[in-house]
Amino acid sequence: MNNTISWDDFGKIDMRTGTVIAVYDFTEARNPSYKLHIDFGPEIGVKKTSAQITEKYKKEEIIGLQVIAVVNFPKKQIANFMSECLILGAVENSSVVLLQPQMEVPNGLKIS
Repeated sequence: MNNTISWDDFGKIDMRTGTVIAVYDFTEARNPSYKLHIDFGPEIGVKKTSAQITEKYKKEEIIGLQVIAVVNFPKKQIANFMSECLILGAVENSSVVLLQPQMEVPNGLKIS
């Protein structure tokens, strides 16, 4: 796969660290999913997203987990829910492993 983008294109993507502060079942979604509330610190605040991570993660395991997400996509409606960011993960056979910093860092740090 060779879908080359420019450095300028990459520079437009705003990826940040955040901590999951709330998790809810997303029963209206087509595929098993959770609704997540993620705290990205004082500059960005709390954003909501949905994630198809039910295969590898239980709700109680996700609370307090620090993750990485794209925070500058436009909002996207998924069923009756408005997603405000895109949490990042590695996907293998539709199973997602969330990307995380190796150490705890402040919420809202820019990923470059």
